[in-house]
Amino acid sequence: MTDGGQVEKHYASEGITARVLTALRNVIGPEVPITPETLAPIDHFHGKGVVATEELGAVLQPNASDQVLDIGCGIGGPARWIAAKYGCQVTGVDLTAEFCEAARELNGLCGLADRVRILHGSALALPIPNESFDRAYSQAALMNISDKQCVFREAWRVLRPGGSLALALAGTGAAGEPHYPLPWATTTAVSFLSAPDEVRDHLLAAGFQIIFLRDTAAAQAAALASVLKQLETEGLPPLGEHVVTGENAKEWRINVMRSTAEGRLSMIEALARKPA
Repeated sequence: MTDGGQVEKHYASEGITARVLTALRNVIGPEVPITPETLAPIDHFHGKGVVATEELGAVLQPNASDQVLDIGCGIGGPARWIAAKYGCQVTGVDLTAEFCEAARELNGLCGLADRVRILHGSALALPIPNESFDRAYSQAALMNISDKQCVFREAWRVLRPGGSLALALAGTGAAGEPHYPLPWATTTAVSFLSAPDEVRDHLLAAGFQIIFLRDTAAAQAAALASVLKQLETEGLPPLGEHVVTGENAKEWRINVMRSTAEGRLSMIEALARKPA
């Protein structure tokens, strides 16, 4: 992985919770309830937003009794949504201290502090005991990590036998370098993209059995074509990830969609299992 300080610097900002609450109250109203649903336009750091989390949950299918791990949890949107939807316990780990602080605050405001735990730490050395989770996932968080096999070895270590790992990440495309800046990196200095076959090889080397691994770039480009046009002509919506990441999010999102449509990015989705 590149220097952790560079990655933290890219994501870190002060007063995240205050900005989120102000935006919600300005757009929806001063009495807006703070729930995973009302936060969803802001706190799911994926181009498809909460829809991507819904799809991930449908793949992972956690039980209410499960312990679930979120690797690279951001400000906790997917963790809160999955905990509320499936009734399970979710632990999120993130490298950015400001994200962890905001996630804990928002967990409390949603009444989920007892079901969603947030730990400050690295995906390369998870601060978690061996075989303590039933399921794990990482959504749009591994593009800053060069040693993905190390991440998968850590996931294998903390999963119980028979446990599942779901992944969603951007990877390399056949048409050359993507357009920068991107949501995870302003330049190639902190961007480490892998091809789908490389991700497959790293999962297998870590000991996982692969249930499926697919590139959904073409489908995502088609589905997001209208969103790209709206961004280019109308700008950012009142509520969105930019409340946390800043107005540069417009350029970042346009570059992701352009790069995906032009074959410069793959969109990798996978489900793997630790042998029982």
